[in-house]
Amino acid sequence: MKYFFYLFLVLGYSISALAQNATNSVEALHFIKLGNTLRMVDRTQQAIDLLLRALPAVQSKDVYMEAVTYENLGFAYSDLENSQAAVGYFNKAHKLYKKLNYGASEAAMQQLIGEMAGKDLYAGIDVGASGVKLAIFRTTFENGFYNKDIKVKPVAPNVTLISGTAQSFKDGQEVMKAYLDSIRHYDIPASHIYIAFSSGVNETLGKTPAKKKKLYELFSGLITNSMRGSDTLRIDSTLTAAREAELFLIGSIPRKLWVTASCIDIGSGNTKGGYYDSGRRFHSVSLPFGTKTLANLIDNNRSLAIDAYKTEAQRVIKMIADTAVNVEFNTASPGLHQRKTVALGGGIAWAMTAYLHPEKAGTTAVPLTVADAERFARLALTDYQSLIHPDLSDLNDPVVRRKAETDLNNVQNQFNEKQVIAGALLLESVVRAYANTSIPKRFVFIRDSDISWVTGKFLETLNQNYEQALAKGAR
Repeated sequence: MKYFFYLFLVLGYSISALAQNATNSVEALHFIKLGNTLRMVDRTQQAIDLLLRALPAVQSKDVYMEAVTYENLGFAYSDLENSQAAVGYFNKAHKLYKKLNYGASEAAMQQLIGEMAGKDLYAGIDVGASGVKLAIFRTTFENGFYNKDIKVKPVAPNVTLISGTAQSFKDGQEVMKAYLDSIRHYDIPASHIYIAFSSGVNETLGKTPAKKKKLYELFSGLITNSMRGSDTLRIDSTLTAAREAELFLIGSIPRKLWVTASCIDIGSGNTKGGYYDSGRRFHSVSLPFGTKTLANLIDNNRSLAIDAYKTEAQRVIKMIADTAVNVEFNTASPGLHQRKTVALGGGIAWAMTAYLHPEKAGTTAVPLTVADAERFARLALTDYQSLIHPDLSDLNDPVVRRKAETDLNNVQNQFNEKQVIAGALLLESVVRAYANTSIPKRFVFIRDSDISWVTGKFLETLNQNYEQALAKGAR
């Protein structure tokens, strides 16, 4: 407290002493530096005053310093949530960086302008095993994680593309056509669109190459006939489970945390994840068990009564934990134990968050604990009705309450009781395997993790553009 008191005294004295405009570039640099310090101690308006005093000394005299001043003014007005002024200054900085051929700075300004103007929309189409999914959204940074501001994310019709039948392909075409119409309505450029065959489609239809080629040609034809910039828009038909996991991590965890984080996504058909090592190499983890495939394995004929199913589920999960999950964590991928932050994704992690923490319905990254996973599994086995009907009476914020009610309804439509039991037990075994180490873990559920791979793809491209620009000597 004393530190901040003395800091304010010093800053107050300094600012009064610097009431005049800067007379040269050295003074201007001093003003810019002090302005940044003021922003950090929440004195943004005084920071703006200093930056404006710095401007006359560099305007039309030092192009780079002029651009830096505009950039910092943009950040200051962003702090004040004045997006119009922020975008104006970012645009000025962008033009000067472009004039200087500073590619990395130019790209960063372009991204900031898009985000601040609310126009930087992205679209992703996931051609999956059970249907085609669409998401149109913009990404913002919230509390250290990427938040997806979703504009369009329709409930995907069930289309079993992996059956390879002519009817399933025809049904898929109709869904794809409707989704392309939605993207065209938002006038999203081809550079902001990513369409991919999921790893499930690639692995299954890859066994019958002629059918995979047919599906690719049908969907590519729709793109060519309906999309602006279709000559540069391609369907990525190379995704693997490992690649999906890597994109999930990139799209969920900020770059500065990559070497201390891992991800795990428990999907309907498999479990995938991984981590980066210090050399920026991704180590993938893949288990052939997911929430729905595990439920089918436990009760293949769908004939077990619920009590018998619970007993069998616990037996099967123990076997999987002993022979697969614990082996992966303790032997095959020891790096998982060394990472402190664990990004959790997938439908069953979403279900746990919706049921146990409805008050977090509006939160991008929800902290979870081992105790949460254990409670989820216990309630799934012993008090299912109580689990799926949490008390919402304390949710006074109408927006959060509506979101919580929507989540609960959607989870119940996606998973039945047997699938929740299977998924909860699998999630518990994974979380326990993570926690079985002296290194404490921070578990974080990433909301909308099913489209993190799209965010990851675009963020990866931006990172590559920055690195290429820097490699050329541009700033």
